[in-house]
This record gives sequence, C-alpha cells and structure tokens, in this order.
Amino acid sequence: MGHWIQQNVVEPGKLPLLLALSAFVLTFAITRTVTRMIRAGKGPFRNITPGGVHVHHVVPGVVLTVVGGFGAVASGQRGVAAGILAVVFGMGAGLVLDEFALILHLDDVYWTEEGRQSVEVVVLTASLVLLVLAGFSPLGVDELTGEQQQNRLGVVLTYVLNFGFVLIALFKGKARMAVLGTLVPFIALIAALRLARPASLWAKRFYRRRHRARAKAVLRAYHHDVRWAGPRRRFQDLIGGAPDRTSLPGPGPGGGT
Repeated sequence: MGHWIQQNVVEPGKLPLLLALSAFVLTFAITRTVTRMIRAGKGPFRNITPGGVHVHHVVPGVVLTVVGGFGAVASGQRGVAAGILAVVFGMGAGLVLDEFALILHLDDVYWTEEGRQSVEVVVLTASLVLLVLAGFSPLGVDELTGEQQQNRLGVVLTYVLNFGFVLIALFKGKARMAVLGTLVPFIALIAALRLARPASLWAKRFYRRRHRARAKAVLRAYHHDVRWAGPRRRFQDLIGGAPDRTSLPGPGPGGGT
C-alpha cells in the first residue's frame, strides 16, 4: 500500500490532492455528526447566534477555502506548506458544500427536502476527485497514446467529441452522468445515446412530435425513479440525516455551527 501511494500519489505530485480530499470528507462527516447532535439536542454543541444572527458554517468555510486556495497557488504543488494548505482548502470546501443547498436557495433549507442537494454535491465532488486521483484526466485525454498526444489535432478532436457528448447528456437531463463523463468519456457516450428525461430540453425539442419516443422516455424515467429513488434517499439519509418533512424551510436548529 505504501509503495502504491508513493508511486501513484507522491511521485506524480498528487499528495496535496489526496490530503485535500481526506480533509474534505472528514470535515463533512464531522460537520454532519455535530449538526445532527444539535438537531437532537444531544451533546455540548449549540448553534452560533451572536446578536441573534445565526452564523452558518458556510461562513468559516468560505474563509478557509479562500486562504487554502490562494495559499496553495502561491506555494506550488510540493512541500509541507502545500500539504497544510491543501488540508485547509479541503476543510473549507467541506464546510461550504455541506451547505450548498443554502447557497443555491438563499434560505436555510438544511433539514428540508431541498437540503438533500448538499449531500448529492458532496458525493459527486468526492467521486470526481477520486477519479482524478485514480489517473483519469479531464475529457479522457489520459487515454491517448504518446503519439496521439503529440498530434494536436487528435487531442483537439478528443476534447471536442467528448465535450459534445457531455453537452448532449446535459440537454437530455442527465446532469450527474454529464459531470462524470468529463472524466470518463464512456459515461458521457452512454448518456448521450440513451433516451432523454421527459422534462429535459432535448425531449421538449425533439420528442414533441415523436409521441412514441416521448411515451417511452416517460415510462423509462418512471421505472428508473421507482427503482432508484428509495435506495438513493436511504443513502442520503444515512450520510446527511433525514429531512424534517413537517416543517417549512427557514431558520432552525442544526443549520450552522
């Protein structure tokens, strides 16, 4: 294990990225644990409300992200300072993305259905960083041979082709597959070839008069949602806690630390 890390992480200069990812995941896990304890009224933790203002943990998260990001750019990829700043950045990113839904909706939706978006973004971010650590390069350029990499035309065509697949996946309403497809072209290709989601821009534009295709898209989306909605919700509840379905979005316990 130590040899693998040395060969595949340390030597290529990916150690700061590994440290940032570890800090990101650990910070998110600790933050969710603390907020769930606050929500349940257990332990010594309480919301920070100086002067009656609820200070969400996205605030220190932004500060840590800015300090770690600019510091990392200034220090370079190697050295102790780069590792420390990577940890700072990862901690800040974990705090910020844990309240991604709050930033998106400009409201305290931490324990609502909308708050699940924070968990989705955190999982997606961690997955993308893991793919980069595993050796995937943006848009699949890592799959080119040495001769192809020397051929600029081949590189440009690879970028353009996969970018086209990614755009088609987005228009078909498959955002998660589109994002992952920027690193793994095969995923973007599958998303581009499959039927669009019935509410997507692609379906509204190209399935308007193709009633059979639209009906098939609706049926496929229904079966997909029925099959995966339950497991996805249970996974989100396990990681981030179940939302409060009895209250409306607004200031409440556990939304900040």
